[in-house]
Amino acid sequence: MLKMETSAMPIEVLVVDDHPIMRVGIAAMISKCNEMNVAGFAGSGEEAIEKCAKHRPDIVLLDLRLPGMSGVETLQEINRKYPEVRIIILTTYEGDEDIHRAMNAGAKGYLAKGLAPETLIAAIRKVHAGGSYIPTPISNSLAARTSDTCLSVRECEVLQLLAKGKSNKEIALELGIRESTVKGHISVIFTRLDANDRTQAVIAGLERGYIHLGKPA
Repeated sequence: MLKMETSAMPIEVLVVDDHPIMRVGIAAMISKCNEMNVAGFAGSGEEAIEKCAKHRPDIVLLDLRLPGMSGVETLQEINRKYPEVRIIILTTYEGDEDIHRAMNAGAKGYLAKGLAPETLIAAIRKVHAGGSYIPTPISNSLAARTSDTCLSVRECEVLQLLAKGKSNKEIALELGIRESTVKGHISVIFTRLDANDRTQAVIAGLERGYIHLGKPA
């Protein structure tokens, strides 16, 4: 591995992930590269914003799955307060909707956990230099999105309630709409997710990132 001159300023990286073991693992990868330095750690979006104010990192490695403030909300807030900071998403979420939301919010890179150390280092270098880093499979996933395959905000709300096992009547009451309208939304959801029933729709929604179980994205 080529090393930068010792007089060069290292790339300061803030690692944001709520799992301590994951933070340690990411730090270990970064520490092997002399041109980079781990500026700090954060376990939540709120803490990430505080650490950005304190350390002013060059790069933030941000998980989408965080307690409290979501990953996308964190991304938007960091971009608003510290526009010079460049953000790379490093997450387990690989659904096209997750990717679309993150890139629209200003992420400069999107990586899946479990990647090779050299891939992470290459991504940090490229984004720090002013570029973006999106692996080919993720680019292909974004390219495959069309208006006929994407869900609206309301359809995502209906799908989330389907995932909770709610009936059409219960969904109508919770969303303040007619039961016939719920049926119409479900029909569109089935078509756009290529599903034949509620279970298939929920599975497809989870895979594509329209809904999540547990902590928010």
